[in-house]
Amino acid sequence: MLDFVVCVGGIYVCFLTWSTLQERVTTSTYGADHQRFQFTIVLNLLQAAAASLVGFIYIRMVQRKPMLTMTKHRWRRFFQVAMLSSAASPFGYMSLRYINYPTMTLAKTCKMVPVMAMNKVLYGRHYATHKYAVVAMITMGVSAFMLCKSSAKGIDVVENSAYGLLLVLVNLAIDGAVNSTQDQVFAEDAEISGQHMMCLMNLCSCVLMSLWLLNPLNPELSNAFQFLRTHPRAMTDIGMFAMCGAMGQCFVFYTLANFGSLTLTTVTVTRKFLSILISVFYNGHSMNTRQWLATSVVFAGISLDVYMKQAAKRVIVHAVDDKRPVSAELREEVDEAVAEDGPLEARDVPELVALRAGANGSEEPAAA
Repeated sequence: MLDFVVCVGGIYVCFLTWSTLQERVTTSTYGADHQRFQFTIVLNLLQAAAASLVGFIYIRMVQRKPMLTMTKHRWRRFFQVAMLSSAASPFGYMSLRYINYPTMTLAKTCKMVPVMAMNKVLYGRHYATHKYAVVAMITMGVSAFMLCKSSAKGIDVVENSAYGLLLVLVNLAIDGAVNSTQDQVFAEDAEISGQHMMCLMNLCSCVLMSLWLLNPLNPELSNAFQFLRTHPRAMTDIGMFAMCGAMGQCFVFYTLANFGSLTLTTVTVTRKFLSILISVFYNGHSMNTRQWLATSVVFAGISLDVYMKQAAKRVIVHAVDDKRPVSAELREEVDEAVAEDGPLEARDVPELVALRAGANGSEEPAAA
């Protein structure tokens, strides 16, 4: 019970603090001159460095496992994912200059839309019918939220501008390519774990962004150092922001391994909703009744997805327990479950691993 409280509490504390600091760093002003920190590549570099370091410590000290043996092909794949990830993040940071944090958080719940689209287009994957209903609910909810903007006096109209939403959509589109490519990496190389991805992808991101920042024609690095030297509070906020994001990922991995994906998904969904509440009440953003209803539609769609996902897993567990013969229909159920959860999460469900091994004709189940 104590482990459960620590895991859930760790996710809430780390990511709620992370979201609060993200909004503060990207939208607040620092110092008597009221300057904003606008160096998104530097911010992304510091976050990637923290994630890579914490991922390495988690593998070596918590899991007590050796690091992945690297080959040219693996380095190429990690750099491929890192390049996409490094390109996506700045769009998300920049969007906060034009939309408020609740709007960005809600818009990012549409992440499954580009992920499904990219998987469909790039890798020809198929999805269950309810997935399209979930996507429709989320899309309708986010659209209604944007169309029902508050008209109260004193609200800066730029907070919910179309340009800001466009930046989020670009971020989501690239994120969809990142997630699809990660899924493909996990599917083709069973030795790569989520912790390896966290450590090595972020390490590659650090290399790519460092090369960009060290370009003598790019003044961003020197300008960022000058800003942090004259605004030390920003340095504290950015350091906490980077470490909270990295530590939160470790709690995510530990929760998934010990308490399952239902617990993790429930915590993640409620955490996002709490992030919106904190931003509204702590930072004084305004949401009218219609926007709250639109938000409810979005989270109802996410909850439906969680319920259907768990129902599919129960079918798989019962099939293994009953030792049912592997039929073509059962193989289709396995493939659909893997497509929905992704290869990484699928590995953490022993029944799914065993059933998939049987479906592929293996004599013995694969180790979980």
